[in-house]
Amino acid sequence: MSIPQSGGGPIESFSQLAEFMESGCKTKDLWRIGTEHEKFGWLTDTRRPLPYDGARSISALFAGLEARFGWTPVREGDNVIGLTRNGANISLEPGGQFELSGAAFDSVTETDAELRNHLDEVRALAEPLGIRFMGIGAAPEWRHEDMPVMPKGRYRLMTDYMGRVGTHGTQMMYRTSTVQVNLDYASEADMVKKLRVSLALQPVATALFASSPFFEGRENGHKSWRSRIWRGLDNARTGMLPFAFDEGFGFQAYVDWVLDVPMYFVYRDGKYINALGQSFRDFLKGELPALPGEKPTLSDWADHMTTVFPEARVKRYIEMRGADCGDQAHIVALPAFWVGLMYDQTALDAAWDLVKGLDAETREGLRVAASVAGLAGEAGGVRIADLARAAVALSHAGLAGRGRGEERYLGPLVRAVETGQTQADRWLDLYRGEWAGDLSNLYEAASL
Repeated sequence: MSIPQSGGGPIESFSQLAEFMESGCKTKDLWRIGTEHEKFGWLTDTRRPLPYDGARSISALFAGLEARFGWTPVREGDNVIGLTRNGANISLEPGGQFELSGAAFDSVTETDAELRNHLDEVRALAEPLGIRFMGIGAAPEWRHEDMPVMPKGRYRLMTDYMGRVGTHGTQMMYRTSTVQVNLDYASEADMVKKLRVSLALQPVATALFASSPFFEGRENGHKSWRSRIWRGLDNARTGMLPFAFDEGFGFQAYVDWVLDVPMYFVYRDGKYINALGQSFRDFLKGELPALPGEKPTLSDWADHMTTVFPEARVKRYIEMRGADCGDQAHIVALPAFWVGLMYDQTALDAAWDLVKGLDAETREGLRVAASVAGLAGEAGGVRIADLARAAVALSHAGLAGRGRGEERYLGPLVRAVETGQTQADRWLDLYRGEWAGDLSNLYEAASL
C-alpha cells in the first residue's frame, strides 16, 4: 500500500489532474524500473504470523534495520510504520506483510542486486530471532482472526469500508502478497499503448506467477487465490478497465474514471480523515463533507489515485499488478518480463499485435481463467499457455535488444511455458503426494 503523497500545491483548475499524469512523461534515457514485493513473516517455532510488537516482531526488525543498516524510520504517531534509505522504502501491508518498494533503477540487474541485499539484511536480523519470510501469493493456513493489525490509520478506514462494499476485501488486505513493477512512459500515446498491452497480458502474468493454491489450510480450487480475491473486492475501483481500449482514451479519460471512484480518506497533519464513500468531484468544488469549504491539493489527488486498484494502474508511471509474490527468482522475473515487453519498441508493437484483437469479454474471461487454472486456462478460444509462450518470447527478444544480459532473469518463466508448471502446480503436486496433505512443509518450500 502507498505511503501518503506530498509536494503538491492547491488544485486551481480541473486540467491539473490530467497534467499531473502528463508530468510523468519521460524521454527513453530516463526510463527506470521500480520493483515492489510483499512477503509474510512467520515464527519458526509456531508458524504463526509475525506480530507488530514484541521481542520477535516487526518492530524489532525495524529497530535492527535502523541501527545496523542505516535505514531511517517513518512514523505515524508514536509507531514506526516504515523505513527509508537511498530512494527505497520498507512499508507494511495491513496484516504485517513486509514490503520493499525498491529504488528506481536503470536495469533489472540492479533490481536483482537490491533484492539480494535486502533479503541478506532481513535474514541477518530475523534468523537469530526465529523469524522467516515466505514469498507466496496468499497465506496458506492463517485465518482472519490470526492476523496482526498494523497501526496505520489508512488501514483502519479501509478495513471497515471493504467489509461493506465487497466479499473479499479484508482477505486481500490481510492475507495476500504480490510483486509489482513500475515502469515509465514517454507520452500520452505511449502510455495508452503500454496500458492496453499490460491490461490485456495481465492474465498471463497471473498465470505465470501463480503461487496461491491454498487458503485456510486446504486447496482453494484456484492456482492464484490472490487473483480470485481481487474479483470480489470492490468493483468500483478494480478490474480490467475496458474503457482503456475505447477510441480516444488518454489521460483525461483515466482521470474521469478515478474521479468517479468513491474516496477513502484525506490525509491532514499526520492523520487520516474519514471520507469513506465521498466524492472527489465534490472535494474539487469545496463541498466534501469530511472537510467542508476546503479544496484539495495535488497531494490529495495523488493519494486518491493510490486508492484505485485495477490490474494495471496509472499514476505518473504504470504499475503491473497481476502477479502473486513468489520465490527470489520469480520476484526478479516479474520486472524482467515487463521491461522486455514495455521498454523495447519492437517488442511492445508485437505485443500489441498479439492482443489487439481480444475483446473485453475475452480479456475478462482470461483474467478469471488465469486465477482458476493458471497456464491451463482459456477463454474465447484463446489458450493462456499459447499467449504466455508468445509473450515470454517477445519479452526475451526485447531484453536481448537492450544488450544488458537481462534475459537470463526470465529463466523461471521459460521453464513454466516449456513444462506448463508454475509454482502453484508444483506445490499442489507435492501437497497431493510427498507432503501427504501437510501444509507445514510449504513454509520451508516458500521461504525467501
